[in-house]
Amino acid sequence: MILALSTLWGLAAAAGAVTAYAVLALAAPRLGSGTIRGLLLAAWLLHALALAEGLLGEPPRFGFAPAISMTVWLMLTVYAIESRLLPQLQAHWALAGLGSAAVILSLIFPGASYPAIASPWLPLHWALGIASYGLFAAAVVHGWLMTRSERAIRLAGQTYVGVPLLTLERLTFRFVEAGFALLSATLLVGWLFAETLYGPGLAWKWNHKTVFSVLAWLTFAGLLVGRARLGWRGRKAIRVLYLGAGLLLLGYAGSSFVLEVILRRA
Repeated sequence: MILALSTLWGLAAAAGAVTAYAVLALAAPRLGSGTIRGLLLAAWLLHALALAEGLLGEPPRFGFAPAISMTVWLMLTVYAIESRLLPQLQAHWALAGLGSAAVILSLIFPGASYPAIASPWLPLHWALGIASYGLFAAAVVHGWLMTRSERAIRLAGQTYVGVPLLTLERLTFRFVEAGFALLSATLLVGWLFAETLYGPGLAWKWNHKTVFSVLAWLTFAGLLVGRARLGWRGRKAIRVLYLGAGLLLLGYAGSSFVLEVILRRA
């Protein structure tokens, strides 16, 4: 009965989040700033409740879709804080659309159940990994805004995001640096505590998740070195950022998608 009630309020929270995100995505240009902030806050809170239902339920569930949903929620958290500091930053509709799609995806694919957690280090490992996902996702969004602004400048148009290009670039690489630090910590914890995390005999393995995560780490390291030493800027840097984010996405979400959906190994 408790599980049924938990599922019920989780579904209600998810439905509310999808609705609030959809309204914001479709009607943002016609809404006032106060209404936009209210809708974004409501969607953010409902999204958090929907995530909590899966992660704190009995048993907890997690997989590629909840990971993507949590990444988008973290990205929206970053945006909400940033928009208070930079009110001219305008990306409500795009992020709201992503939020709605992420919540729907996690409803369709709720993930595998984890009746027992092998180690107290495992939640830390997950938290560091998802936090790095969120920061790199924020970097990708800012990189996309940079590309749009640069194109608008080349065409003598308006920079619709309302933030100077150099400011966007600086913010993008701050997110990359923070995400790189967390990704490094994630890999370090996974390497040092592999047997503790996953059980005796399950040491560090070069599986798909590990290979793609390490390749992503090397790509982001190259991006930061290229920016510091070789002066990488603009489109070249953004392409490398997209490459690293794609590899990171394949590292957990992509591998879990194959296992859960294609191979059906929960």
